[in-house]
Amino acid sequence: MATLIRSKISNVATSVSNKSQAKVSGMFARMGFQAATDDEAIGFAHCDDLDMEHRQGLQMDILKSEIGAEGSEPPSEGDIHYQRDGTGPPPSTSKDDGMCSEISGQGKPKITAWEAGWNVTNAIQGMFVLGLPYAILHGGYLGLFLIIFAAVVCCYTGKILIACLYEENEDGDVVRVRDSYVDIANACGGTRFPKLGGRVVNVAQLIELVMTCILYVVVSGNLMYNSFPNLPVSQKSWSIIATAVLLPCAFLKNLKAVSKFSLLCTLAHFVINILVIAYCLSRARDWAWDKVKFYIDVKKFPISIGIIVFSYTSQIFLPSLEGNMQSPKEFHCMMNWTHIAACILKGLFALVAYLTWADETKEVITDNLPPTIRAVVNIFLVAKALLSYPLPFFAAVEVLERSLFQDGNRAFFPNCYGGDGRLKSWGLSLRCALVVLTLLMAIYVPHFALLMGLTGSLTGAGLCFLLPSIFHLILLWRKLQWHQVFFDVAIFVIGSICSVSGFIHSLEGLIEAFRTNSED
Repeated sequence: MATLIRSKISNVATSVSNKSQAKVSGMFARMGFQAATDDEAIGFAHCDDLDMEHRQGLQMDILKSEIGAEGSEPPSEGDIHYQRDGTGPPPSTSKDDGMCSEISGQGKPKITAWEAGWNVTNAIQGMFVLGLPYAILHGGYLGLFLIIFAAVVCCYTGKILIACLYEENEDGDVVRVRDSYVDIANACGGTRFPKLGGRVVNVAQLIELVMTCILYVVVSGNLMYNSFPNLPVSQKSWSIIATAVLLPCAFLKNLKAVSKFSLLCTLAHFVINILVIAYCLSRARDWAWDKVKFYIDVKKFPISIGIIVFSYTSQIFLPSLEGNMQSPKEFHCMMNWTHIAACILKGLFALVAYLTWADETKEVITDNLPPTIRAVVNIFLVAKALLSYPLPFFAAVEVLERSLFQDGNRAFFPNCYGGDGRLKSWGLSLRCALVVLTLLMAIYVPHFALLMGLTGSLTGAGLCFLLPSIFHLILLWRKLQWHQVFFDVAIFVIGSICSVSGFIHSLEGLIEAFRTNSED
């Protein structure tokens, strides 16, 4: 009897505690924290890309109070806790349960169009905007045109991607039948290849997550080296120091510890952008308009394409975002004004920065600032990069663990978690190895622009240009008008050319840089 009473009290305490956590998380979501967690909106991207997988039992399941115990409370709506610590009641098997329930779960508070716009703005106005002036250096006015063109195309493909979530039922009503990018991809595979599309999307997302981690290490080493050039510390050494700071990421069980810093990081980044623009405006009399070219650097301009595309990557989290809106019909309007604003701000930022430093423009524009200002600004940027790193790292770990270690009978390797939910030693070693891998890539290829261009050309163009247009044609081709078909085909062709060209040139640059660093 005493044991039963203690069990009841424990269940009630767990329910109350988890319910409180869920309310706090919901409050943060309404304030815009979800997309502010990373420059590429990794929080939402991770949720959307893995939404179906998480609902089938990916590592972060929603745990609710047991119903089986006699007299115990029914599960409280919003009771959320991660099972990584081996505590709490058994995982729920509800179809809609998963780590993203705070974003897209039923019964949770919805966000307004303005809050959704804040999410998208944070996704496409992130830290990697600092590389856009370098794109203007090699593209001139055509680079400015591409900033506008990429905004238009990404806005359009975002809308058609959401259209793929809906179908008409027997009554002729348009209903939402899919929940994520992976669901759309799997639907396009039909009955012959029901999982192929989802795997392609997951692989693309995994590559982008790992490359994003590498970029954070590269930019941290670059910024610190250029902030303190007089210190006897090389860029590689700064990267090693940054990685040492990031090594505790291997012990992460959830993202609660780092998500609370997300809004502060985002606001700090906006302040930094304003400071850079203010400094550029103070030197408006010296702007070099004659340096803006009408011709392009054929060898380096394709890399600029990847940089520009990468700065607009947001499609992967849009299905979760749209499903979480109070009024989904306002999604199109929200996409219009967010991408118009991003286009204007990015264009102005890239142009005024390039006009200020012209041919001396560096890969990371803050390296052009005077030493006194540069040190302060770069330290804030390094802090932002280090705080942002755990998000894509954790998402990449989840994909790897799910696909290779914890996919039931299809797993390639034994489960890296014990029966009590604790991470095994060799599982921890694999996480540490992933951190070290990002360090090795950052050391041997410490070129921010090349890595950003490669990622944008490979996964950015695929997720933003190619796949949405293909999926739209496959799923809705019978209902499309001729001009929609033309747009989809044109986007696919142009995106393919830009992707292949940018990938080849970026890869050539990386191989050359790798050889140079190996010789040194």
